[in-house]
Amino acid sequence: MSLINLEDKIFIAGHKGMAGKSILKALREKGYRNFVLANREDLDLLNPIQVMDWFNQNKPNVVVLAAAKVGGILANNSYPYDFLLENLKINTNVIESSFKNKTKRLLFLGSSCIYPKFADQPIKEESLLKGSLEPTNDCYAIAKITGIKLCNALRKQYNFDAISLMPTNLYGPGDNYHANNSHVIPGLINKFHYAKQNNIDFVDCWGTGNPMREFLHVNDLGSACVFALENWDPNAKNAPIDKNNNPLQILNVGTGKDISIKRLAEIISEIIGYKGQINWDHDKPDGTLKKLLNVEKINNLGWHSSIPLIDGLKDTYECFLRELSLGEARI
Repeated sequence: MSLINLEDKIFIAGHKGMAGKSILKALREKGYRNFVLANREDLDLLNPIQVMDWFNQNKPNVVVLAAAKVGGILANNSYPYDFLLENLKINTNVIESSFKNKTKRLLFLGSSCIYPKFADQPIKEESLLKGSLEPTNDCYAIAKITGIKLCNALRKQYNFDAISLMPTNLYGPGDNYHANNSHVIPGLINKFHYAKQNNIDFVDCWGTGNPMREFLHVNDLGSACVFALENWDPNAKNAPIDKNNNPLQILNVGTGKDISIKRLAEIISEIIGYKGQINWDHDKPDGTLKKLLNVEKINNLGWHSSIPLIDGLKDTYECFLRELSLGEARI
């Protein structure tokens, strides 16, 4: 029996973003139609009064918090105040307003960066707060951890039905392709595409290329979110538990497979058809050397990723070209 139903009024905070679009798409594919959506011009998630008023008027039954200020290593490292404060405000405003307006289910999207820099690999959910964070994005991570803890506290104190998913690195249609201010896959796509179009002999990439990363196509995340909303009750007998037999309130979402940044760059250059040289700037930071999620718990519940990386990268490049031709690519 599903924990949400087709008649529920659903609000996706951040429905215009990459993750939000895929979650909306996945819900529609399952037959959900009763959405209450708000554009940024009509609802400022940083404004607590606006958010509370909007919830008072619309009363959503199900809330998915996919809105966040996001960026790559350079952006996180350069604007820590913005990443910390804006994400704290978004999380607090949406979660508190959901609780006070008696939302029946809330799904909070975290990030794999919440885990310690030197966590045992693959990283289990129980690793949260067991060590220091990666310093290049610790402010973003702290904001996400605060959102998780707020959800946990509301469940413990008031039995509010809030759950949290921790996706690994996302990629796919609708991403930000800025060469220096984006995540690794869209940044590489932009760099290699530009170099090919302009017959540039070499492309400079950050770091050594040695770090290992796991990547999840955003459409897989969409399916995981719908699966969790419909099936995951942390208090159920078959629900995932930690090593102390306590119910888990966060679940990792990923593929369980990783790849070196160097090999990733080679694959993307091959897909794009770039024939030049790839240079690695060792003066730039690598970030965490390995970050692979343990996804056994969500797999045991019945969800598995379905999009192979090579297929997802080809799809993403095709989407980039389409968005570029329409003038919609964010570069």
